[in-house]
Amino acid sequence: MKLFKSHNRIAYIQHLHWYSKSIPDWDELINRTNLYNFLIGDLANWTQLDDKPVDDFLAPIGSQEVWAAGVTYLRSKIARMEEAESAGGGDFYDKVYNADRPELFFKSTPYRTVGPNQSVFIRRDSTWNVPEPELTLFISAEGTIEGYTIGNDMSSRSIEGENPLYLPQAKSYDRSASIGPCLYLSPVPISLSSKIVMSIHRRGDQIYHGSVAINQMKRSLNELVSYLYRECSFPVGCFLMTGTCLVPEDDFTLEVDDVIKISIDRIGELINTVGIKPD
Repeated sequence: MKLFKSHNRIAYIQHLHWYSKSIPDWDELINRTNLYNFLIGDLANWTQLDDKPVDDFLAPIGSQEVWAAGVTYLRSKIARMEEAESAGGGDFYDKVYNADRPELFFKSTPYRTVGPNQSVFIRRDSTWNVPEPELTLFISAEGTIEGYTIGNDMSSRSIEGENPLYLPQAKSYDRSASIGPCLYLSPVPISLSSKIVMSIHRRGDQIYHGSVAINQMKRSLNELVSYLYRECSFPVGCFLMTGTCLVPEDDFTLEVDDVIKISIDRIGELINTVGIKPD
């Protein structure tokens, strides 16, 4: 099942049929345990549509914070070590990869998060900018994984490479996060054989393409959630990006008007254009 958010309404597709319903509060709808079973049981209160809704879909977020996990794949560890080597911080990423405790950091407020077909930003004071495609969890206030979406963790690698303590500036700024196009809901956990695929296009040409199965992640999804919820409460739930290993070569940096396409099996495709904050 795929749950989409649009202006003043929500829609979902189940077995190739579209349904729609007006809702007063997105947070109240999604922040519950057994969300999938709730929606199946509520089907009689939805209107079946003849075709896909015409509304542009929004990021499937309400008042939730967006958090992220780092160095969860081997390729990510290597890339982060390389970018921090000149500042003497490379060994820290090796230690994080092998440590019991994962790296978790605050990524974005809802205000700084965009959805499908919206622009993500690169920083003016960064010379090395990359997207990071990530399986993203929606977790209820009770700490249960209730849905999955696609996340783009935009990163300013030149800033983080100067000093690992600059991570918040490299990761959290206006339009630094994108999620969508929907919440994928299932009665069983997402298959670990699911693939993340990312391509980047510049002036109509594909300049990057890569894919990886999420079973290449070193840490389990439940492990990441358990650490995040140890001392933090999330009254309306939260989103957690789970890390990436699709990293363009070191000589690559995003440019304005590049198009980033990220897809994950069963969830769909998230498309964003690269922009820059207006003066």
